[in-house]
Amino acid sequence: MSIEHAEQDTVTFRVEGKIAWVRFHRPEKRNCMSPKLNRQMMRVLEQLEFREDVGVLVLTGEGTAWSAGMDLKEYFRETEAAGLGAMRNAQREAYGWWRRLRWYQKPTIAMVNGWCFGGGYGPLFACDLAFAADEAMFGLSEVNWGILPGGGASKVATELLSFRNAMYHAMMGENIDGKTAAAWGLVNESHPLDKLEARVTAVANVLLKKNPVALKATKDAVRRAREMTYDNAEDYLIRAQEAANSFDNHGRKEGMRQFIDDKTYKPGLGAYEKSR
Repeated sequence: MSIEHAEQDTVTFRVEGKIAWVRFHRPEKRNCMSPKLNRQMMRVLEQLEFREDVGVLVLTGEGTAWSAGMDLKEYFRETEAAGLGAMRNAQREAYGWWRRLRWYQKPTIAMVNGWCFGGGYGPLFACDLAFAADEAMFGLSEVNWGILPGGGASKVATELLSFRNAMYHAMMGENIDGKTAAAWGLVNESHPLDKLEARVTAVANVLLKKNPVALKATKDAVRRAREMTYDNAEDYLIRAQEAANSFDNHGRKEGMRQFIDDKTYKPGLGAYEKSR
């Protein structure tokens, strides 16, 4: 029997220890992204972005999937039947929260616990870091049912994979597991499913010790600079550093003080103590 979730129930979250655990919540549909889910995800991201008790956001899925991509019935068939306006609106809702996630105020981590297909590559790329279960399955299966990997999926493949691996992945329509995804660079690391959350929690706790202004500036610097020439990136990064310093000069001065004066901190071995 088909389960119909209320819009507000398509995404769930909890906050523990300054980590917001956000979950796609359509497990009976392998967490396919519907217009309802896309609208609710934007609301959740907006609610969490500037909360004082949130320092890191982890995006994962309920059940056996991370996200199997776009809901073929609700996102494609039903919106296409409603006309061009409905299609464009559904696209704006989906791409809108992916874009919001790409430039999010807090560090973001994709915890890929299971199936990750097609449209799921959009939010996968939007997260700053990504960790997968060895058992997870990644796939660009669009070619198998007669379309190209759209919605940004082809762009994600070319951004994260080598040319040959991107071509193979997109043209063959074969699935790869978490270990292969890590070897190809689609995710940072792969771990057994029963150890995945512990590893993600450990990474999140390292991020929580960093200066949040520096983290946001670093996130933006990496995403912006990779699309620039060297000279343009050099100029941008100088201005970005100046802006970050003016916004949070105390943090920079405190790190330097602990290193130079107190000699209690070594930059290569971790973050300075924020509580001082």
